[in-house]
Amino acid sequence: MTIRRLAAVAALVGLATVGCAPVQSGPSNSANDAKDGTLRVWLFDEVNRAPKEAVVNEAIKEFTAAHAGVTVDVQYIQVNSRAERFKAAFSDAKSAPDVAEFGNTDLANYVAAGGFADLSGDLSGWSEAADFAPKILDTGKVDGKTYGLPWFVGVRALYYRTDVFTELGLQPPKTLAELAPLARQIRKAKPELYGISVGGKYTYGMLPFVWSAGGDLAKAEGGKFAAAVDSAQSRAGLGRYAELISDDICPPSACAPNGGDASVQAFVSGKAAMTIGGDFNRKAVEAGAVKGKFAVVPLPGETAGSIAPAFAGGNLLGITRSTERRTLAKEFLQVLAGKKYQRKMYAAMGNLPTFTDVQREVSGSDEFTKPFIATLEAGTRFVPVTPAWAKIDAQTVLPNMIQQVVTKAKTVDQATAEAAKLMNTAFTS
Repeated sequence: MTIRRLAAVAALVGLATVGCAPVQSGPSNSANDAKDGTLRVWLFDEVNRAPKEAVVNEAIKEFTAAHAGVTVDVQYIQVNSRAERFKAAFSDAKSAPDVAEFGNTDLANYVAAGGFADLSGDLSGWSEAADFAPKILDTGKVDGKTYGLPWFVGVRALYYRTDVFTELGLQPPKTLAELAPLARQIRKAKPELYGISVGGKYTYGMLPFVWSAGGDLAKAEGGKFAAAVDSAQSRAGLGRYAELISDDICPPSACAPNGGDASVQAFVSGKAAMTIGGDFNRKAVEAGAVKGKFAVVPLPGETAGSIAPAFAGGNLLGITRSTERRTLAKEFLQVLAGKKYQRKMYAAMGNLPTFTDVQREVSGSDEFTKPFIATLEAGTRFVPVTPAWAKIDAQTVLPNMIQQVVTKAKTVDQATAEAAKLMNTAFTS
């Protein structure tokens, strides 16, 4: 999700999706559909809310001008307290918003709780919906039904220091296999730098290695999920990622405890020659010690010219099942999530749009976005769409697995076997 995006703003860098506890079943659909009154909206807060709020206020002004007798009340809620807020809202319609922003990895849990309305029929009557990037729209679906409209998407690519690469006569890696030797070469030539900054808790940095190797988090079998992190392919991908956290690249003493935020921050502060960062890290990098001395390329895959699959993070906008203003909620959703305001959010916040034509539009006018759009077009991946993922996420199963390997507390086989056991317990509970 891009709770990642919000954490990035707060910490100047990356995404670690925070898991939430399962929530209770929500109220049934309301029979009311008022066409006036106050539309209640929950959006995520940010450290620097002003640019986001300005765009939202503009959308509200346009919407209310076309809807006499309607006001829009926006509450900006904290990401870290969202589980409790949504749990209360799903249990008590009086405390629930009509429209809400939420992370895409939270979706399955919220749908299982009965919290959000099915929007599939709304899409069929909205002309812009045909231009949603299919893989990104899939992050808003559960069992083939759409419960959230993708508001923005976040993916990661390879940031690198152009000054260091020029000085050493180097080129970015063309395959994942080239990454570790290249990082090792840089560290040897410039021991004050990490060859690449990655972390032992950086789940979304690790996943492209697993997916590129043909591995996966889980497989669907007969409508149920079973862990796949212990497959030979997944183990090979994890092993390749773990190789980057070594004394001659990114020392375990410094890098093993790091998640995405700390990994990117090392690059921002000038301590690393490369990192795996998101489009949402742009402003932090441009404000850091490497300003004017960096570039971005897609993280390469197994073969030259290929791109490693990236995690499709991002946030969704949805309508709660308990709303008593269903039509107004739908119409406001289509304004705020539509192309016009996705363009404005991109200009204000750097949020990557979720419509294919708008993605091409912004990449054509902004060189920085091209590697991220190319990564999106190459194909993204997602976590298993099941309420069990909230439990797996909350138990930090994957970060613990990575850290056990990079600290040599366990072998790859041991760590993945333990992680698979914990995941399967969650899937079957």
